[in-house]
Amino acid sequence: MTALDAPSRLAGVDLARGLAVLGMLAAHLIALPDLVWGDPTTWLALADGRSSILFATLAGVSLGIVTGGAKPVPAAELVTAGKRIAVRAVILLVIGILLIATGVPVYVILPAYALLFLLSLPLLPLRARTLWIVAGATALVMPWVQPLLQAPEVWETAAGNDLALLIGWHYPFTVWFAFLAAGLAAARSDLRRTRTQVRLVVAGGAAALLAYAADAVRLPDGGDEYLQAVWTAAPHSSGLLEAVGSGGWALLTLGVCLLLCRTAVRWVVYPLRAVGSMPLTVYVGQLVAWAIIAAVVLGDTGDLDGFRALELFWPFVLTSLVACTAWALLVGRGPLEAGIAAVTSRIR
Repeated sequence: MTALDAPSRLAGVDLARGLAVLGMLAAHLIALPDLVWGDPTTWLALADGRSSILFATLAGVSLGIVTGGAKPVPAAELVTAGKRIAVRAVILLVIGILLIATGVPVYVILPAYALLFLLSLPLLPLRARTLWIVAGATALVMPWVQPLLQAPEVWETAAGNDLALLIGWHYPFTVWFAFLAAGLAAARSDLRRTRTQVRLVVAGGAAALLAYAADAVRLPDGGDEYLQAVWTAAPHSSGLLEAVGSGGWALLTLGVCLLLCRTAVRWVVYPLRAVGSMPLTVYVGQLVAWAIIAAVVLGDTGDLDGFRALELFWPFVLTSLVACTAWALLVGRGPLEAGIAAVTSRIR
């Protein structure tokens, strides 16, 4: 038995996380087309926005798993787990700032992760039903508030831009809290049960279908700007239809991956599961590699078009799959994941 098949791991979660990591890589390295559902040649655009939302949802799943899964651990253990999560958040923030400093033209998600981890602490003792209510309420309410939070001109200043990078405002915690809460709710619903997995597929698929169908109902051009900002499923818009649609898509993807990994498919997708077992290592590794290659070849780490012209997406993907598979088989836990675990495990 390999580390990926230990009783404590859920193969489907690793698979979903692997898809999210590679999806974010595609969004970074490829100039994606506009998504047209009737045109399969544009379906790669599904990676835009949805991959990062899936990533955030799975972060909530991970928090749920390490704090007891379907049933939260006792209060004393939960306090210790909360402290470890807080320390992890600080580490992620530091790594995120260092990645931003490379100048790579990517909105680094780790600062947003760090803030979301801290905001998740009061949710840890809650049961699944309450968490689903929190997630749903946030997804339905906060997109109406977000345009007001985005309106101040301070975000257009240099100081505002720096603040936005520091708190991951491209992934605003005000809306994205819904995805973390949904992931935590999924974990508390017992992801090992077939009924839970099927419900994720059905409910997530229904939410996505409803929201994307509503997005097809276009508002009149030149209409109310506030309503235009809310009534949209556009990637990274934080609109109502994106929150519901892409949030539902994330739950659908999680459910499908869990069901697939109940079959022999789990062995076919082992390389993807390996990537998903060490997402921080792969995410950081690809941005560091980007910075080095861009500096050497282009002389500018911020040249997005120039770097995309190098067509490195598939080399990055294949390297990630091979390296992570070898590491998982020979060593086990990813290097950054193991390092953070070593630090946080000192908290008793």
